[in-house]
Amino acid sequence: MRYVYPDGKRKALTFSYDDGQRFDERLAELLRSHGMKGTFHLNSGRLGIERGRDVYVKPEEVKRVYAGHEVACHGVQHRNPPSITGQQLVLELQEDRKALERLTGGMVQGLSYAYGNYNQETKDVVRSLGIKYSRTVQDTKMFWAPADFLEWHPTCHHNNGLLELGDSFLDVPGFYELPVMYVWGHSFEFGWSGDWSVIEAFADRMAGKNDIWYATNLEICTYIQATRRQEFSADGMTMHNPTAVSVWVSTAGGIIEVKSGETIVVGEP
Repeated sequence: MRYVYPDGKRKALTFSYDDGQRFDERLAELLRSHGMKGTFHLNSGRLGIERGRDVYVKPEEVKRVYAGHEVACHGVQHRNPPSITGQQLVLELQEDRKALERLTGGMVQGLSYAYGNYNQETKDVVRSLGIKYSRTVQDTKMFWAPADFLEWHPTCHHNNGLLELGDSFLDVPGFYELPVMYVWGHSFEFGWSGDWSVIEAFADRMAGKNDIWYATNLEICTYIQATRRQEFSADGMTMHNPTAVSVWVSTAGGIIEVKSGETIVVGEP
């Protein structure tokens, strides 16, 4: 028995883009048009600001621009977490959540660390605020799910071998269980240069694959954490799902969906 993603899909692909500048609109539409989902980490205190070439999405545009995607925190004012007190960090993150939840009408439970900086105190505060995951900027060039979702190291920045890693992901080795390719960056990197070719080529190459689950950061986090809470009989053949979401497993007899609260035989001695 091995875990698989919803509907028996073997792999997951997700995107994570920071800062909320106006180029997010083009990127969000690119992903939508390819059947993909991403997570956009916004600084609520900068929304609507125009400062030189930095032009941010307006608050009233958030729901439309990011439709079908996830909106997550990046700090009200993009302050460096280890440089401020715990109290200031609470305000920086909690007020960001509250503002973004008002704009989206949903719960905001994700984060990416401003500047990619964090320490143990940062993680403790983040956890206490009900944030489920946070992305770093440490590229792994691998496809493992994180051991600690508050230190979610991405696969790569889009300028760090994206197309080559995409090809590797399409043929990811079988020893990976619940492999995930996690791409991050800033849409202004495309907008300021005028060169969208890399992300467009990647979207074209990766779209429409029957074995890939195209999901937001939070969807993947929620699902993988659910798999880690499954309970088994002493012989490992009976599985109980105590979580609120279905979990899919691949067995000798095929793909099985274990629904919330269900107990089911998933193997034979």
